[in-house]
Amino acid sequence: MAWLIVACLATSFCVSCLATAVMRWLAPRIGLLDQPNARKVHLSPIPLGGGLGVLAGVTLPLLAVYCGAVSIAGLEQIPSWLPPEWAEHMGGVAYRATGLFRLLAAGLVISGLGLLDDIRPLPWRPKLLVQFLVAGGLVASGVRATLFTQAPWVGDVVTVFWIVGLTNAFNFLDNMDALSGGIGCIASLVFATILLTGTAVPHWFVAGFLLLIAGSLGGFLVHNWPPAKIFMGDAGSCLIGLWIASLTILGTFYDEHQVGRHVILAPLCVLAVPLYDFASVMIIRLRQGRSPFHADKSHFSHRLVELGLSKKAAVLTIHLVTLMTGLAGLLLYQVRDWTGSLLVLILVLCALAVIAILETAGRRRRDAE
Repeated sequence: MAWLIVACLATSFCVSCLATAVMRWLAPRIGLLDQPNARKVHLSPIPLGGGLGVLAGVTLPLLAVYCGAVSIAGLEQIPSWLPPEWAEHMGGVAYRATGLFRLLAAGLVISGLGLLDDIRPLPWRPKLLVQFLVAGGLVASGVRATLFTQAPWVGDVVTVFWIVGLTNAFNFLDNMDALSGGIGCIASLVFATILLTGTAVPHWFVAGFLLLIAGSLGGFLVHNWPPAKIFMGDAGSCLIGLWIASLTILGTFYDEHQVGRHVILAPLCVLAVPLYDFASVMIIRLRQGRSPFHADKSHFSHRLVELGLSKKAAVLTIHLVTLMTGLAGLLLYQVRDWTGSLLVLILVLCALAVIAILETAGRRRRDAE
């Protein structure tokens, strides 16, 4: 297990770090720059395209593993140099290649759409339409939640809105250096941990994909850590939102032989911060009579800065809250009934409530002054 984890993280980290460095050099030369304006926090043009580095960090290792798995699976005898714990998964990788390529294809569409939006801002309605179409295509291909209901359409509808919602939630979070990438990295690592240790049988395919995302985001953060040298843009933020949303559906978080149904709440705990930011921003904008997709400085991170925190402190605070709610998701696998799970959910809600009270008080004090 340790070798597989290290291989996934190290390979994707190196590829992403190198690909992002290439984009840092290339973006200014092709005019792919994020210009400062009233709703942004940076004061000088910053290269965009870091999301392509994240895409490369996940896609290239996956394709390499697939090609290797197909080749090894076709051999009569497994090579002696291949660790036994790796060899036993080669056939499974080749078998699940169809699902792999569907996720990659969906990611390419969303990342390409985001890149177009980075180059020249697109209206939100056609972007949202494409996102719904991609989510619907994933559901049709088998990426769907059952939710223990007898009506399959209920799970299908919830899955579509879950994918579209998280795609936009991570896009909303991409408003400060290392914010969206850091949260995506933390969430991916927590979900991978759950899938490798929380169930009776480790789910290597989905966990491996999540580890590649975490490693790739780590390589990107080398260049994006404050002060950022490059931004991921919509090409990256929407991509990681789509992939994490899809993988939380594909991941078998429920194990009838080990834990109860309450563990299906784990994704809500781990992703509590992106969902909180997304919901609160939408509410603020609608209350003010503006479009919910009109960019501004009403995000969670901006509201923390209004309290007096520096941008870096605000980002680190949100990372720590994300880690705390993620650990609560892990804690769900240590309780055996709905009573214990309710206490975990109350813990998550209390953490978000404390943040909400503090940031609301800070904003009201600023308005009063």
